[in-house]
Amino acid sequence: MTTLVGLDLAGRRVVVVGAGVVGTRRARRLLEDGAWVVLVDPSPSDDARRMASDDDVELVERAVEAADVEGAWLVVAATGHPAVNAEVAAWSVARRTWCVNASDGRGGTARVAASSTHDDLTVGVVSTGDPDPRRVATVRDALADHVRSGAVDLRRQRTRRGRVVLVGGGPGDPGLVPVAGLEALAAADVVVTDRLGATALLDRLPPDVEVVDVGKTPTHHPVPQDEINRVLVDRALRGLTVVRLKGGDPYVFGRGGEEVHACRAAGVEVSVVPGITSAFGVPALAGIPLTQRGVATSVHVTSGHAGADAATLASLAAGATVVLLMGVAALPGICAAAMAEGVDADLPVAVVERGSTVEERVTRATLGTAAEVASREGVRAPAIVVMGRVAAPGFLDDPVCATTAPDDDGAGR
Repeated sequence: MTTLVGLDLAGRRVVVVGAGVVGTRRARRLLEDGAWVVLVDPSPSDDARRMASDDDVELVERAVEAADVEGAWLVVAATGHPAVNAEVAAWSVARRTWCVNASDGRGGTARVAASSTHDDLTVGVVSTGDPDPRRVATVRDALADHVRSGAVDLRRQRTRRGRVVLVGGGPGDPGLVPVAGLEALAAADVVVTDRLGATALLDRLPPDVEVVDVGKTPTHHPVPQDEINRVLVDRALRGLTVVRLKGGDPYVFGRGGEEVHACRAAGVEVSVVPGITSAFGVPALAGIPLTQRGVATSVHVTSGHAGADAATLASLAAGATVVLLMGVAALPGICAAAMAEGVDADLPVAVVERGSTVEERVTRATLGTAAEVASREGVRAPAIVVMGRVAAPGFLDDPVCATTAPDDDGAGR
């Protein structure tokens, strides 16, 4: 019979015997758990030497001795020699130290679970008979997918310290919400939500989860920010897990910083799950690449509330792509100011309404016509405005847009 136990190895000595492929792989996993790892091998691999040179592990370059397992909390016998692994396991048993025998699962006293972590839970799977790593990994992956889907109620059942998680819900399509965001929602006792983002996910919540709607429109702010902050802190101080579900990314015009400040000032634990900001996600889904080698090598993201400020005008004049959030009302003024500064009136402009949803609509114009076209077409918020050459109709279909410019734009970074 095998009992599945979680070991806290942070700061504790773990000896890995064998610094080949298997040993270094096990060592890396142990390092992720915060263990103090000692690698023992008379001929360590180059990978093991690199780990030691970075001070990640302590490397002992000689054959293993019985004394090496003294004081260890866990021993991993991962040499390519079953007889050596068995001897190390015997030394460990004599010292009442748990030992994983990598060449003979039945010959050790411990097995490493194939695991996945979800918020503050770790789900592990081990074989109780002969080791079968692929089978174990298959079951682990299936369980992880089920938990990550948000279908499992991850709420804590015991009294605990409350916390707040700011979740970036992306531009609107629930499929674009990060896995960590779905898991946070599955653990939520309270969800404080905007009107934008993946609000369809609220339908998946258990009926007893409290949902606080603080949604704002461009002209109507029913719940001021101070009150939102108060709600977050109040529920967390009651010992509840609070998810602040926001459209886009919490830190891109989402006032996430203000909410983090409020939580920290009240001594409330707070964390952030980044989301796909609509400034980048919506244009991408609409077929608008914000940068293109030889066409646009920088992006300026701004808010309509800032209007035609100096940074926006300078970016347009320099040929950068400008992305305007919450800017439908400010569009005429920004276009007029840009043309007054000498920006070409024929510069392409694209307005994407309700991006990523089934109601998405893309309206094309130019700097000189955008105000009139938006009015005529009845463009309404929420919408993303993109100004720049990349916003031209059919930009990705036009081979003329291809360039032979050198790869000097930081591609892949």
